[in-house]
Amino acid sequence: MTTRFATDVLRRLVAKRVHDPEAIAEAAANRVQAESPFNDKGRTMIIAADHPARGANAVGGNPTAMANRGELLERLCLALDRPGVTGVLATADIIDDLLLLGVLDGKTVIGSMNRTGLAGSSFEIDDRFACYDAEAIERMRFDGGKTLTRICLDDPATPSVLENTAKAINDLADRKLIALVEPFLSVRTDGRIKNDLSPDAVIKSITIAAGLGRSSAYTWLKLPVVDDMERVLASSTLPAVLLGGEVKNPDAAFAAWQRALTQPTVQGLVVGRSLLYPHDGDVAKAVDTAVGLL
Repeated sequence: MTTRFATDVLRRLVAKRVHDPEAIAEAAANRVQAESPFNDKGRTMIIAADHPARGANAVGGNPTAMANRGELLERLCLALDRPGVTGVLATADIIDDLLLLGVLDGKTVIGSMNRTGLAGSSFEIDDRFACYDAEAIERMRFDGGKTLTRICLDDPATPSVLENTAKAINDLADRKLIALVEPFLSVRTDGRIKNDLSPDAVIKSITIAAGLGRSSAYTWLKLPVVDDMERVLASSTLPAVLLGGEVKNPDAAFAAWQRALTQPTVQGLVVGRSLLYPHDGDVAKAVDTAVGLL
């Protein structure tokens, strides 16, 4: 999908970064903020693009699909322009690009906070907060921060992950900003971390994550769609958004999202690769289909 648009965008962004780095802060200060995290249907529809910062660039059989920044930005701009899309979730490098491109007016912006648990690494659970912090999110006039909180009962790094997640929740709540927590109960199999997506495991991750921090007033959960979602979502009263992950069967995924969206805690979707890199290559169609579920 590399086009003249993507090439031109890269040239413009590099020139701006080299000659006018203060333009990023200026764009953030001048950005029109979202009045609400919801669209006119009362739902949130956020496009996620924080995967590359964890070294997770693969989509389907292409291990470097998300590594072409110009193409990724082109897809993001297209997705953000579709009716009903309310915002973006990403790391600073990508959000800075989007600010310079002027495509975040009226959008909810969620900064990704911990990305050091690199995909496939021996230290994957030790996911430290080396990206956005609450102070920067507030200064940039964003709407919240997101944490990936993997709970591995056999990994001694887990307590520090929980402690640092609680600190992020506290720091965001003190500023009345959303703390979007993505919890998983994870296991190490053949040297690799895998998330246990059984209903009971997801329930356990929810009850652990929901209890973190000195206040849950601004905590939202970002949850996978698994079997028995009515029982899974009954484990907490915290607002939840559904994550997409990598989708192999779009029809089945969309049907599962639609069923889960009927539950009272679910506020909408936060989806990345499956909408930005759909099987048929039609980003607009994939995003519009997802928005239609809302």
